[in-house]
Amino acid sequence: MTATYTAKNITVLEGLDPVRKRPGMYIGGVGSTGLHHLVWEVLDNCIDEAMNGHASEIGVVLHKDGKTVTISDNGRGIPVDIHPKHKKPALEIILCTLHAGGKFDEGNYKTSGGLHGVGASVVNALSKELTATVKRDGKEWRMVFKRGVAQGKIKKLGAVRGSGTTITFHPDPTIFPKTEFNAETIRQRLEVASYLHKGVKIGFDDQPNGKKDTFQHKEGIAQYLDKIVGERNARPINEAVFSLDKDNGTRIEVVLRWTESTDEHLRSYANGIPTGSGGTHENGLRAGLTKAVRNYIDTHNLTPRGVKLTHEDIREGLVVVLSVFIQDPQFQGQTKDRLNNPELTAAVDGVVRPALEHWLNHNASVAESIVARIIMAARAREASRAAISSVSRKSATANRMTLPGKLSDCTNNNRHNSELFVVEGDSAGGSAKQGRDRTHQAILPLRGKVLNTETASLAKVLDNKELADLVTAMGCGAGKEFNPGRLRYQRVILLADADSDGHHITTLLLTFFYRHLPELIREGKIYLAVPPLYRIDIGKESHWAADDADRDAILKKHVKGGAKSDITRFKGLGEMMPKVLWETTLNPKTRRLLRVEISDSLKTDSVMSDLMGKDPSARFRFIMDRADEALALDV
Repeated sequence: MTATYTAKNITVLEGLDPVRKRPGMYIGGVGSTGLHHLVWEVLDNCIDEAMNGHASEIGVVLHKDGKTVTISDNGRGIPVDIHPKHKKPALEIILCTLHAGGKFDEGNYKTSGGLHGVGASVVNALSKELTATVKRDGKEWRMVFKRGVAQGKIKKLGAVRGSGTTITFHPDPTIFPKTEFNAETIRQRLEVASYLHKGVKIGFDDQPNGKKDTFQHKEGIAQYLDKIVGERNARPINEAVFSLDKDNGTRIEVVLRWTESTDEHLRSYANGIPTGSGGTHENGLRAGLTKAVRNYIDTHNLTPRGVKLTHEDIREGLVVVLSVFIQDPQFQGQTKDRLNNPELTAAVDGVVRPALEHWLNHNASVAESIVARIIMAARAREASRAAISSVSRKSATANRMTLPGKLSDCTNNNRHNSELFVVEGDSAGGSAKQGRDRTHQAILPLRGKVLNTETASLAKVLDNKELADLVTAMGCGAGKEFNPGRLRYQRVILLADADSDGHHITTLLLTFFYRHLPELIREGKIYLAVPPLYRIDIGKESHWAADDADRDAILKKHVKGGAKSDITRFKGLGEMMPKVLWETTLNPKTRRLLRVEISDSLKTDSVMSDLMGKDPSARFRFIMDRADEALALDV
């Protein structure tokens, strides 16, 4: 027998029944996110009043039961007069009818977060009880609803001063498995709203926890950017902040700055509503930003040799807040997680690109530090691209068996009071091992000259045994596995002979740190030891000279009146007795250390590329331009 399927089988959901039947279609679900979305819907209506200049204060109360919320504003108040067509108070129509509200008429709101006309009615439908109180035209009115149904007619309570709307609601436990609100979630949303709508005063009375907060930020999203950077512990590369506030019918606000972080962090909003899934406004921002930076680099001939800059390199380390206000926002779904207005891509791009390019051109030192940061990101990306999987390095402290066999480690387990000497050759390493302070000083001898890593991938770098041993000994890893918190030593000290070969080895090691572990240089962890090249005996006293100029200065100062001097030139650190090496180079009280610092990132990158890169012409020009500085060659 065939089942009949006729018009009798068709169910028509009327009024607010669709919301209660399929709440997920309107608030995304009935979990914690959907529950809190009820608060956001009412809050957005209050913010709409503030955005359009009708309200200056908003108040939110989470009652003691943790399940009831009151949200109020000092705006115009929802109309309570009788609608000419439906013959009901406007308040009742707004709260009981889908797609009813004052935001469909362009004259009422210039910009708004909710244009679907379903927000307030959805909250009403999904509440066990909702009470709306309106102050308007010198009178106060109240109406009570249960599960979206009016409980009697609207009541006039009497005369009152001021104006505004207050909504109190309790979520329906038959819809939501849990109806307890999270106070911290609400608090964070309110604080963000106060940044996005500068000047608006927002209060939060958290009764379950006995806390009261007032949020008001006159600097708006500029203060929000500072908060985000601080929370992320992202160290800015300079103090400059780019800010933009443009209103050509569509208001576009942007603040951004580059930091030393390795990711991009963008928070975007449309009419005060977070757009966590991005949208066309974010696309326009990224396009305009990339074009502006590329134009600056090309105009000033700052394009690096041997590396291609991608948009990811340009945006690495960026922290951005983007806020747009538009008259007709097209959100993806009622939960408004993504903005879909197609015209916004070109609008934001067209505003951001010229403004950022102008800012870069008028802040040269800031721009150069940004470009240097971008070039460093590009080189790090290319260096690690082929070696992500091979870089995993567990802390050597956790497993002593992973340490290189030739490492003579210190006995102190406190990294804040220990140092690693990277020494040229086994002979020098032997003297250093005997002369060191075993408690605090570790010695790692390297055999011969290490690989030139200027253009080498991280995979190739770690195939080099000497450099792989160095990475393992330090314990901090490299590439995407790099973690400065796992560095096993307070200082890493490069100790090579004071001759041309020693300088070359030091340069090769510095190239490795600069290209593959630049964070260690920026954090002041890399040092150069200054061993003596000469020993000068004058009478019973011995003096130590680091180079020829130092030798001549000592002779001029101490050799007087026919005094004789005996000068010994060390061929290498291996010639020094352990005691002498300790006194001149290892002893913290008498040694000389130079901390490696980068004062001009852009110039450093260029010089490193010229000296250590594959282009011999650049190296030839560098040498010829400085030929007069080479008074004598150590060959």
